Amino acid sequence: MSGVPAPAQPLAAGSPERRAYLDEILVRKRVEVSRRLRHQATLTRLAADVPLDPRRGARALEALRRPSSDAPPRIIAEVKFRSPSVGPIRAPAAGTGVRVARAYEAGGAAAISVLADGPGFGGSPLTVRRVARACAAPVLFKEFVLDPVQVELARVCGASMVLLLVRAHTLTPLQSLCDLVRARGMEPVVEAADEAELEVALQTNASLIGVNARDLRTFEVDMERAARCLAGIDPGRVAVFMSGIRSPQSFARLRGTRADAALIGEGLMRCDDPAEGVRAMLEATT
Repeated sequence: MSGVPAPAQPLAAGSPERRAYLDEILVRKRVEVSRRLRHQATLTRLAADVPLDPRRGARALEALRRPSSDAPPRIIAEVKFRSPSVGPIRAPAAGTGVRVARAYEAGGAAAISVLADGPGFGGSPLTVRRVARACAAPVLFKEFVLDPVQVELARVCGASMVLLLVRAHTLTPLQSLCDLVRARGMEPVVEAADEAELEVALQTNASLIGVNARDLRTFEVDMERAARCLAGIDPGRVAVFMSGIRSPQSFARLRGTRADAALIGEGLMRCDDPAEGVRAMLEATT
């Protein structure tokens, strides 16, 4: 794609650097949280000016639920400028996040995921806020959430959903964050990466459960394992397939799975025409 830097050479699968990367992110994120807590009074004032919309999360849930097994999975299209596994994906020029998000929506995406993490993914809370203001589709606040202050930030940014990683929490604090997200009118998306993590996710009251096909420690992708995990999610919840969808052909493979929706990032961010990229994914299942 013209104007897009070539992807950085990924670290070797299973290398010590990869295995430690998630741990490094969580350490860095705790430092970020401590800084945000020092400015919590400012965030509290901002939050007071943002009316609570108790139906915001419920609307997102409705938008992502697959109406029937004959229908294609819904698409959560992601705004992500870089990633630890491949490096740069798309040049983060001013206004690009909003333009890409609007194109996703025009192409038929049911929701937009926006990275709020800067160092690893080229995102920011400001990008989340701008996309949420520009698009009618519900927005997922994609971040390594460790503290309630980040949940309040997500609400101020206009998010409808907040990602919560099982790997970053034990059950009790994870459930507490789920409850807080709901109390703020949003919907938690609890993400698991294997069968053991899925067991924990299913012990929460989250209605949106994601299974990541990419192991966040090794970065290896296993779509078959993710599909098996999805099959264990009870019908009352919305099941989200996350990572590994790079083409219309790989998206079409989800047609016969439990997936209500699929989160697609790099495979769409590299498209010259993101709207057409979303359309091509959806048309591949018809």
